[in-house]
Amino acid sequence: MTASRPSATGRSIVLSAAGVRAEIGTVAAVLRSLTVGGIAVTEPLPAGTAPPMAAGIVLAPWPNRVRDAVWMLDGRPQQLDITEVSRSNAIHGLLRNTDYEVRAQAPDSVTLGALIPPQHGWPFLLDTWVRYELRADGLAVTHGVVNHSDRPAPYAVGAHPYFRVGAVAVERLELAVAATTYYEVDARMNPVAEHSVEGTPYDLRLGAALADLTLDTPFGGVVPGVAARLTAPDGARVELVLDDDWRYLQVFTAKDFPRPAGPGLAVALEPMTAAPDALNSGDGLRCVEPGETWEGRWIVRFVPGGTDSD
Repeated sequence: MTASRPSATGRSIVLSAAGVRAEIGTVAAVLRSLTVGGIAVTEPLPAGTAPPMAAGIVLAPWPNRVRDAVWMLDGRPQQLDITEVSRSNAIHGLLRNTDYEVRAQAPDSVTLGALIPPQHGWPFLLDTWVRYELRADGLAVTHGVVNHSDRPAPYAVGAHPYFRVGAVAVERLELAVAATTYYEVDARMNPVAEHSVEGTPYDLRLGAALADLTLDTPFGGVVPGVAARLTAPDGARVELVLDDDWRYLQVFTAKDFPRPAGPGLAVALEPMTAAPDALNSGDGLRCVEPGETWEGRWIVRFVPGGTDSD
């Protein structure tokens, strides 16, 4: 493992082993790039810039949005800072601008940690961490938290990676999502209802051409295992594998993702342990008791064309 001087995403940490390479930035514990056998599995971030469209960052202690940046605790409103000003929401938690510390490291893995102290609308003290560990076919990502408060704390976590299958144009990929429900959202992207995907354009269980999809959609009822898959015309694919705690997935087709050759289509597959606005709805929200520790993991793997996966 090597580290370089700081940039907009903090110190750069490079993991490399057996043909798999990942670059991690310490700000927001961002996944800057991942390649398997030289094949790009994520959208690499432009050098020296902050993550565009939240690319690769960790989302804690909640993913997605909190409506009006307000939630209730013991019957009292808690006013978070509004961080999505155009829609008057709090978005993607409290660590997206935090420089994590390196707590453990090896050539093929790194653990980054960050405290979430009490602050506006958040009266809890949590210690969080994320461990990136290379696999022969990709990357395992383990998120953890311990509650140092004197009372139970709500908690959810997510990540915001954008995936691709090597040099194949994203428009040529097929997307499959193993989810049974989707959330209808309002003009401010807050959920208003949960529906079955059956018989709707959001039923992606059998796959659909990514070029035909326009999504900024939360999915629920995500089946543990291969929760989402991007497949190239030659059968090569990138798979997002989720443990039991990850029953929600945000899919975002960004039409103007910045690249050196100019903006274009990119797709974010965002694993989440809770639904959007979970601090208000409670959907998937975990209650972490004082002194309790929780960990949960997701995996991204590359499968070459013509290869079956389990």
